[in-house]
Amino acid sequence: SRCVFSSPELKDIQFIRSNYYNKLEVARFDSNLGKFVGYTEFGVKQANYWNNIPSYIASMKAQREAVCLHNVDINY
Repeated sequence: SRCVFSSPELKDIQFIRSNYYNKLEVARFDSNLGKFVGYTEFGVKQANYWNNIPSYIASMKAQREAVCLHNVDINY
C-alpha cells in the first residue's frame, strides 16, 4: 500500500494497494478509480471478484482518509 500526494488536501491524495505474485503486479486498487484493476489473467478475475463486494470496496476507499490523510504531515 502507498499514498501518492500532490498536496496535503484529501482530494489530492491517492491511495494505492497493489497485489503481487512472483514480483509481478497482478491487481491494484486505486482510490481515484474507486475500484480494483487487474493486470494479469488471474488479476482480472480477482479484481472482478473484489469489485463485487461493496463492503470491501467501501473499506478500501476509506483507507485514503484513514491511512493517507492521517500521515500527510509525515509524508508530504
